[in-house]
Amino acid sequence: MRAVTFNVSIPGYLIGKGLGGVTESALFGGLSGVRYGEVAEPSLPADDWVKLDIVAAGVCGTDVSTLTFNSSPSMEPFGSFPAILGHEILARVAEVGPGVRRVEVGQRVAVDPFISCTMRGFTGAERCSSCASGLHCTCGRAGDTGALRLSGEPFQRGTIVGYHAGLPGGWGERTIAHESHLFAVDDGLSNHTAALIEPLSIGMHAALNVQPFGDGPVLVIGSGPIALGTIWSLRAAGYRGELLAQVKRAHEATLAKSFGASAIVSPGAEARSALLDTGAKGYKPIIGAEVYAGGGFPLIFDCVGNAASLDQCLRYATPRARIVVLGCAPEIPKLDLSFLWARELDVKGFVGYGLENWRGQRRHTFEITHDLLVESRAPVEDMVTHSFALADYRKALSAAANHRKSGAVKVLLEPAG
Repeated sequence: MRAVTFNVSIPGYLIGKGLGGVTESALFGGLSGVRYGEVAEPSLPADDWVKLDIVAAGVCGTDVSTLTFNSSPSMEPFGSFPAILGHEILARVAEVGPGVRRVEVGQRVAVDPFISCTMRGFTGAERCSSCASGLHCTCGRAGDTGALRLSGEPFQRGTIVGYHAGLPGGWGERTIAHESHLFAVDDGLSNHTAALIEPLSIGMHAALNVQPFGDGPVLVIGSGPIALGTIWSLRAAGYRGELLAQVKRAHEATLAKSFGASAIVSPGAEARSALLDTGAKGYKPIIGAEVYAGGGFPLIFDCVGNAASLDQCLRYATPRARIVVLGCAPEIPKLDLSFLWARELDVKGFVGYGLENWRGQRRHTFEITHDLLVESRAPVEDMVTHSFALADYRKALSAAANHRKSGAVKVLLEPAG
């Protein structure tokens, strides 16, 4: 089968960091560790596994950060390479093992890409505490070799499909998955909507786990799919108060409004004005940036995760506010944490999804997101601004990496296209 693979090496890192600002070839072209070509097709490793034909797979900001070597090295021990990239996956069932009961050949399915103890071949008491509680996105065995064998080889370390040497991601024609990680998609959802279930579930997991929401106002910082998905998730999960979206570009503002934002502000002066409207006053230290007191936001979602956004969260928060970090924040030098303790702030991060308490039941985030998409008929597929055939992966990556120029919000690869 054909696929896009990525391998990590010291020469590749040096070329990428040294020449990445000059030529994209150093990041995802001929000088990089990214390759497109024939690879071995995976076989089913056990009776409860499923073979899938990829329908569509998203290009995530994490993928761009990885390929441009801007992600934190602290996560390196929890991946394995070379890997077929792509963790936002919509697929169609092509083959089922004799023990599979959840899905049937021909069904479209959303794929939960986080690797659980069950996928690694551990059951019962062998599972880690995260997997036993239904939150396998923080699996404690991510740095270990699994008990299962894939194509005769040991199950290598890894947190998520797309950064795992033995489990192909969605940037290929086919992959395999354990049946417990597959969720059937209603025929009423378009491919582009269904391909967004994974990134939308990031925001949904966060929204469901910060309830009760309080009276607001809520501030969501970010212009990408995670921020936009968080806005939709907050509304879909029942938040009815004021919801302020901080975005940079006009088409992102339009999407934010259509997903439920009460108001839109740009970073800088407009955001500051919105903060003062909450009753905050500005104070200028002898040295350093302006600080505030007397108002602010009791719930803030940082969907960027850089020094500027985290600093803004800390300065814009009310005493005892909740700050939710959804942007994959790496190393942040010289971040002033004074307000973390001075305002008794509660900072919490979320990475994935899992079992949630929803309407009196324990259900997977994907199921909740899927059902709310069916119920609401929200225009989330408007986030998909670009779609490319698999062979055009360089164009896809260029659009995603240069989103300010291309206008990209969500970029998809569609192997069958």
